[in-house]
Amino acid sequence: MATEQETNVPSLPPYPQLIFEAIDALKQKEGSNKSSILNYIESTYGNLPSGGTNLLTENLKNLKESGELVLLRNNYMRPDPNSPLKRGRGRPSKPKDPATLEKDPAAQSGSEVKRGRGRPKKDPNAPPSAKKVKVPAASTPSSKTGSGRPRGRPRKVQPELTSVEVN
Repeated sequence: MATEQETNVPSLPPYPQLIFEAIDALKQKEGSNKSSILNYIESTYGNLPSGGTNLLTENLKNLKESGELVLLRNNYMRPDPNSPLKRGRGRPSKPKDPATLEKDPAAQSGSEVKRGRGRPKKDPNAPPSAKKVKVPAASTPSSKTGSGRPRGRPRKVQPELTSVEVN
């Protein structure tokens, strides 16, 4: 059961067509923002059906993601066909030199294994290594260090108390 207002709305062209029409008609150097596009569509085709602003927002987003529109400073515009493609973030990868691939057959066949970062993991199939046996040290501290003194800070020595006679 449709209301009177929805039945009186003439059939509109698809939203992407309306958006491109509005951007071309406004012909602003910096592009057209969402509200100016909406105002143009409403002035040309009359009142939009309920949810028209949401449909416009979704279609603008889809056109931007597909690359048919460019968003610059909250203004939508058609991309310049002569402009270079926008590249992603980060450092670009080095181009592959075909001359080095021809000279090095190992690089071509892919037999060279790339090593990962960090310390390599232990081989689970490797035989166990021999354990080191500790040699018991002599009980004197001089035999450990080689000099006559023990290791570390010397102990505090308490001064001896002297008896003082009072006359």
